[in-house]
Amino acid sequence: MRLVPVPMLQQGMKIGKKIYSDEGVVLLAEGVELTTSLIRRLQKLDIGYIYVEDHLTEGIDIPEMLREETRRQALQNIRVNFQRLSEASPITGGYHHLGKQFSKVMESILEDVSSQEDCMIMLMDMNTADHYLYKHSLNVCVYSLVLGIAGGYTQDQLMVLGLGSLLHDIGKTQIPQKVLFKPQKLDDEEFRLMQAHAQIGFKILKDEPNIPLLAAHCAFQHHERLNGSGYPRGIKGDDIHEYAQWVALADSYDAMTSHRVYRPAMLPHQAAEVLYGGAGTLYDQKKLELFRDKVAIYPPGLSVKLSTGETGVVSKIHAHMPHRPVVRILQDPEGVPLQAPREVDLSQSLSVIIDGVLGD
Repeated sequence: MRLVPVPMLQQGMKIGKKIYSDEGVVLLAEGVELTTSLIRRLQKLDIGYIYVEDHLTEGIDIPEMLREETRRQALQNIRVNFQRLSEASPITGGYHHLGKQFSKVMESILEDVSSQEDCMIMLMDMNTADHYLYKHSLNVCVYSLVLGIAGGYTQDQLMVLGLGSLLHDIGKTQIPQKVLFKPQKLDDEEFRLMQAHAQIGFKILKDEPNIPLLAAHCAFQHHERLNGSGYPRGIKGDDIHEYAQWVALADSYDAMTSHRVYRPAMLPHQAAEVLYGGAGTLYDQKKLELFRDKVAIYPPGLSVKLSTGETGVVSKIHAHMPHRPVVRILQDPEGVPLQAPREVDLSQSLSVIIDGVLGD
């Protein structure tokens, strides 16, 4: 299968991966043939890219980071608890159910992520842009766990990091809806309101008996930056807990690779470049290096152009060298389709590089 921008979809193409609602419900299943009306529906849902099947990319599989049941239960749990919190204003504390509810979900998420050998940060499943907060919370959790596992954390440490990343934006349940979902740029007052979510999240979580204090600090510190330019306190360097630093990376990456009402999604290599630009100033250099080694900047299914002029689709990534994947060549330098597509392993053909991504 291959990843195709929604504006480039054509009638007759078949969906390669399920498309989910914000609650984890399947809206469109694999194998559904696209019609003009379905394409229009996808455009209205603000989905940037989808995977489609075709015979030229047969056998290119997209790894699943979570089992469908885990994903569904996690999104449902986030939705129910976040909605309950959004209706309980002002914050008074005493949400003793939070720790038990989310710890159970965390166990399933951690089991799924830990069970995958050489797990990489892939694009998560295609979702609608509705209730972005739910999907974003789950994505940031999964990405943070991948980084934590790569960093050698114990199971107990991963549970704390997982809870902190899953609940990092819980303070947004107390932000007015008109600010949270405003499609235009926020004015100064609205931006101050939005920034308050970090401190609000800390207040919600810090006294909960089943939520570790370090998890609460992930909510408090995930917008702090290494050079002190972040918020809410402007702390810097080692004063920012390492868990919060991981969550900050995962949060920024997912925000950039998700479609929002005010801007389209970036592709993984574009978002990674933005993060690399903050090395040593916004983000810790060593953490960024580990992130670079664990993110699939050219995920399977992505259409690319090589330095040879040939074009094709990424068919496989190497855990030891994710920036040099295997590419299935579909067209020659003149754009003529090959009668028999062939594969080039860029980890072996070191003189060939990816020169561009089609559709970005």
